[in-house]
Amino acid sequence: MLADGASMDVVDAIKIRRAKRAISDRPVEDEKIEALVEAARLSASCNNNQPWRIVIAKGPESLKMVKDGLSKGNVWATRAPVILVVLAKPSDDCQLSDRRDYYLFSTGLAIGQLELRATELGLIAHPIAGFDPLKIKQALGIPEEYVLITLVIVAYYSGDESLMSDKQKAIEPNRPERKPIGENFFLDRWGTPFH
Repeated sequence: MLADGASMDVVDAIKIRRAKRAISDRPVEDEKIEALVEAARLSASCNNNQPWRIVIAKGPESLKMVKDGLSKGNVWATRAPVILVVLAKPSDDCQLSDRRDYYLFSTGLAIGQLELRATELGLIAHPIAGFDPLKIKQALGIPEEYVLITLVIVAYYSGDESLMSDKQKAIEPNRPERKPIGENFFLDRWGTPFH
């Protein structure tokens, strides 16, 4: 829902969604966290296996433990009032020929859906890879067999760039450039660009 109670079209959420870093420490309402959980819960997965497991770090103690595992480049995320710790393990989803272990794909779909819902709710949902997975897993009591795939920083946008590096400040205002369609999409055969 938008601030005025209206819904956002999916195409608008796709266009607006950004992984911004200038976030606020303003608390995220429980009903919005529940809406994000529901968006991920309803996502597609191979054979409906739903391999994702998400620890919602929201309390002061769990947030501190997760934030202690962040890399220096993600100091901006220490403002986050909510961090989603996203996990899965290969055996919880389809394991097919040619190394097609679907647990990462299925979990990625769930987080992509969650990101769009966050955008609709006026939130930033920013997945990051810069963290110490073993430290965070140990701190939160996560079983060894789970892969800590990503942390999703959930917050309101504030515009406060004080915790960001100069490089991060430079890229914050604009959406990062996308590759031309012909570089990633092919028509009928590998190497024949889709135009």
